[in-house]
Amino acid sequence: MEKKEEINTNEYLKGIVLNLPESPGIYQYLNAEGTIIYVGKAKNLKRRVSSYFNREHPNGKTRLLVSKIADIRYIVVKTEEDALLLENNLIKKYKPRYNVLLKDDKTYPSICVSNEYFPRIFKTRKVVRNGSTYYGPYSHVPSMYAVLELIKKLYPIRTCKLSLTPENIRAGKFDVCLEYHIKNCKGPCIGRQSHEEYMKNIGEIKDILKGDTQIVSNLLMDEMQALAAEMKFEEAQALKEKYDLIEIYRSKSEVVNSIIHNVDVFSIEMDDNSAYINYLHITNGCINQAFTFEYKKRLNETKEELLQLGIIEMRERYQSTSREIIIPFELDMEMSNVNFTIPQRGEKKHLLDLSVMNVKQYKVDRLKQAEKLNPEQKKIRILKEIQEQLHMDKMPVHIECFDNSNIQGSDAVAACVVFKMGKPSKQDYRKFIIKTVEGPDDYASMKEVVRRRYSRAIEEGSPLPDLIITDGGKGQMEVVREIIEDELHLNIPIAGLAKDRKHRTSELLYGFPPLTIGVKQSTPLFHLLENIQDEVHRFAITFHRDKRSKSQVASALDSIPGIGDKRKSALLKTFKSVARIKKATLEEIAAVVGEAAAKNIKENLPE
Repeated sequence: MEKKEEINTNEYLKGIVLNLPESPGIYQYLNAEGTIIYVGKAKNLKRRVSSYFNREHPNGKTRLLVSKIADIRYIVVKTEEDALLLENNLIKKYKPRYNVLLKDDKTYPSICVSNEYFPRIFKTRKVVRNGSTYYGPYSHVPSMYAVLELIKKLYPIRTCKLSLTPENIRAGKFDVCLEYHIKNCKGPCIGRQSHEEYMKNIGEIKDILKGDTQIVSNLLMDEMQALAAEMKFEEAQALKEKYDLIEIYRSKSEVVNSIIHNVDVFSIEMDDNSAYINYLHITNGCINQAFTFEYKKRLNETKEELLQLGIIEMRERYQSTSREIIIPFELDMEMSNVNFTIPQRGEKKHLLDLSVMNVKQYKVDRLKQAEKLNPEQKKIRILKEIQEQLHMDKMPVHIECFDNSNIQGSDAVAACVVFKMGKPSKQDYRKFIIKTVEGPDDYASMKEVVRRRYSRAIEEGSPLPDLIITDGGKGQMEVVREIIEDELHLNIPIAGLAKDRKHRTSELLYGFPPLTIGVKQSTPLFHLLENIQDEVHRFAITFHRDKRSKSQVASALDSIPGIGDKRKSALLKTFKSVARIKKATLEEIAAVVGEAAAKNIKENLPE
């Protein structure tokens, strides 16, 4: 029965696809319950929708989406730009399960110019559609406070919340407050400032908030010169002070030449799960709006697709009418009266670099926030970075590292440390006493240890590592490869960690012939590799010292007649070292091992 229904659904969908128009539009996929699960746009509806059903999709999520489609709806539009706008609005309206999710959970403040007879100007995080005008939001809050401070110094705008209607003012309902007496307000509440003068100030403030400071500067300059010509030097000086304030603000906020005006800038960064998009709006060479946001990926969306969506989202949100959009790479996207620019040098390239810097910083900050909530996520990110750097098939969850230790071939030992999920797994550490090699031969010692370690792992069926690291360069890597690949026929990636003359981790080697993999110092990845190298070196040195110390003790006491393991243990337990045994009296030694054995010790261990 189910199979029959599936065949009927497939035939039904095939009929819709065959009859789709070859024109721009948006398409909606619905599941069996009639819920919209995906919204997409297309230059050619028939070709785009057909691509979902005519081939096998490598991405598992896309295959799952196709399996859930029970119905298809579509809307034909005139242009690709209309399709982009409609797609964006429908995604926000229906939030389909398989579309990217706009992560816009942080509310940034805006500046409001209220819709009142004498408008107020204040910061807010709520947008109320009552005719008020909003500027922002400001993702860089200090910039918002800087412009509010400038406005406060330039214009005596009221800060009270009184209902200053013409009727209330004529009725004499209000008295002036402290702000009037300290000359921060001209008293419109009692008719001391005309509505015309007040609204002239509001007009200039709106120009400043839009970034058009040049217009305000020019107006002030014209008024100043007119007053000076009329010999009104005090009023002209007051305007000059305002002019100077605006010019100082402009010089601080201008990032490129003021001839670059009404331009949008976009850049994008991605990781496995998210896309981060930065938007800058440039007015008269100044950044007037700056915003970075995140899309949660659902399918295998490309950078190009996500940037297109981001451009439509931001331009619609900020009501941008810019005729030039600066982008980092070419997009198959057309918008009426808009030119796309990919700058290679000059001030526009400077703007693009600024946008890229902002989006990269935002990405780092988001990752840090996520890692604070889930520390394991940081380890996974570092291990994925190793996987990408070394082009490994799987993430190196289980890493093993080897090191030899000997002094001129004596007491030769080796050590193996194990890191699981980027953390030391000390219960899995192993020590090796070199058995088959005589003299200081590090390569032969490494061969013996690696052979013993993985032969035993194969016999016991123990888990094998995802990555083997040698504490050494190309030579050490090659001898490990000979054992792992040629002798044991295992397929385990091998890397080498080399140190510089100051015995500091300097480079990561990988591949045969080995190539140097660039790893920046002070990065989390570098610190993990450095930690692995330091840990294997510490473990090997500690084991070597212990063995050498025991062998020195053994050679001093084992050659004395009548001193076996029990008496040697009793002596060391009592006197702690051979040096103290030498200094002890015959009576003190006899109290531990008897008089006859004590005489032998004094004869064979002279002070």
